[in-house]
Amino acid sequence: MSKDRYGRQTVVVTGIGVVTALGVGKTENWQALTAGRSGIHAITRFPVDQLSTRISGMVDFLPSSKVGASALTDELAETAGREALSQAGIGDDLGGPLFLAAPPVELDWHRRFELYRDGRPGQEGYERLLGVARDYKTPKAYEETQFGVIAERLADLFGARGLPVTLSTACASGATAIQLGVEAIRRGECDRALAIGADGSATAEALIRFSLLSALSTQNDPPEKASKPFSKDRDGFVISEGSAALVLESLESAKARGAEILGVISGCGEKADDFHRTRSKPDGSPAIAAVKAALADAGMDAGEIAYINAHGTSTPENDKMEHLSLSTVFGERMRSIPISSNKSMIGHTLSAAGAIEAAFSLMTMREGVIPPTINYDNPDPAIDLDVVPNVKREADVASVLSNSFGFGGQNTCLVMSREPV
Repeated sequence: MSKDRYGRQTVVVTGIGVVTALGVGKTENWQALTAGRSGIHAITRFPVDQLSTRISGMVDFLPSSKVGASALTDELAETAGREALSQAGIGDDLGGPLFLAAPPVELDWHRRFELYRDGRPGQEGYERLLGVARDYKTPKAYEETQFGVIAERLADLFGARGLPVTLSTACASGATAIQLGVEAIRRGECDRALAIGADGSATAEALIRFSLLSALSTQNDPPEKASKPFSKDRDGFVISEGSAALVLESLESAKARGAEILGVISGCGEKADDFHRTRSKPDGSPAIAAVKAALADAGMDAGEIAYINAHGTSTPENDKMEHLSLSTVFGERMRSIPISSNKSMIGHTLSAAGAIEAAFSLMTMREGVIPPTINYDNPDPAIDLDVVPNVKREADVASVLSNSFGFGGQNTCLVMSREPV
């Protein structure tokens, strides 16, 4: 059936691309993830002697990692996008819209210093800095201040149609990009779309900002043990980088061209949380509403979910809130549903997290293997969950709920299925 139970186009995935601190490509990432290997390591990109947090899941093996956040985000997005388009068999002729989840743009520090050298103190100096940024002699510096420039370049490179959309909804960004692609296909605006989540913004400034919020783990030694979602001794997330891309396509279009179907995006749900600029509402009501909205959009009930890819950041508050939210929706069954956090191995990839975890969720169904939650050596008695502790698990998984609960009240959940529902 090319239509879902609501009479909308069924949206399937025909291509996946992934880059994380574990490596480049979905094959390398999946092997490491299911082996329980961590990509968290000591920071070498900038001095950390005076910092409380000295570890990350930075992607240091791409050339642009030495250039700056904008350049690295661009390379991460392109690398994942190319892999996804190649698997989908459409090369650089997407023929549909591009939705890119990316971090808020800030001028890279080496560019700031470059501009400062050309400026003078006071208002006159400020105006001079802006002038230099716009000057034809420094077009690259000017481009780095424009939020949509990466998507525009990728749209040309990949043969996208229409104006590319760049969005930033905090930790939910990657999932939101997928949701926008799904909705565009359902509305009949296109046969296929490319959704990418990319984030190369693990800069010194970002590290300091999150540290000031007491959000980061300070358990630096050994680095690979720092991210421990749902454990009693968790103390914060590990800032990381990465990217994932999904080629989304109507089932009708995919079948017509003989494409391999990798899974189905059955439902999307979102709910805003206005409680606090960083903290989640203690009663979990927005997260509960986002989960319920995703299930309703898929036309499924909670009893049909076989596995949950947790947001699972390893912060004391988020893990507790996620447990409360899921227990409210799933009731006593929550104790027996496997739920694991990829962030235990790759850290928190911020704007890219929702897309990366969606990619891994699709691979879980496809491969029949649930990645573990590693570093689960000290269970939290207040969080009674089957977290697939430390070792992967073979399982027949027909449906997945993937959660993304972000700073600023951005909550997006995806329901994915192995077959159309």
